[in-house]
Amino acid sequence: MSTSSSGNRGDGRRGDGNRDGGRGDLIDKVVKIRRCAAVVKGGRRFSFTAMVVVGNGKGKVGWGYGKANEVPPAVEKAVKDGTRNMTDIELHGPTISHTVEGRFGAAHVILVPASPGTGVKAGSSVRAVCEAAGIHDILTKSFGSTNPANLVKATIDALLSLRSRQDTERLRGVSLS
Repeated sequence: MSTSSSGNRGDGRRGDGNRDGGRGDLIDKVVKIRRCAAVVKGGRRFSFTAMVVVGNGKGKVGWGYGKANEVPPAVEKAVKDGTRNMTDIELHGPTISHTVEGRFGAAHVILVPASPGTGVKAGSSVRAVCEAAGIHDILTKSFGSTNPANLVKATIDALLSLRSRQDTERLRGVSLS
């Protein structure tokens, strides 16, 4: 299915992935939409699930999951869930301060800081998280599972393990010069 939230809005315009619906400057990216079928007496009844990454582009990011009988309500529920689960991450300008690794299930993601102008070198799931968080220059590599849900969770796990120089100095009790 589709891996971005851009698509036909029903009013003739194409979406850009930045629907805010009164939520301020939030960016939402649809990572995965799945269809489920329940066999009933009259045939099959379909329902849909959506996984969405939500961020403000300034260091806050979260993911949400929504289920409904149609795709748009499932995406709306996922965005609402994602805004509730947003967390702060430590950014270092347009990139991250140091190399980090994240794991979730069988998914393993490595995030490496990159020089300005590099861009986001990542697969679609990891790219969605980085762009929603406001990271513009980063190199990534994923190992193990290619499940988009697990890759999103592993990427957020890696971003949550970022530490600033001041935090590291305070935690170790030493001066890093």
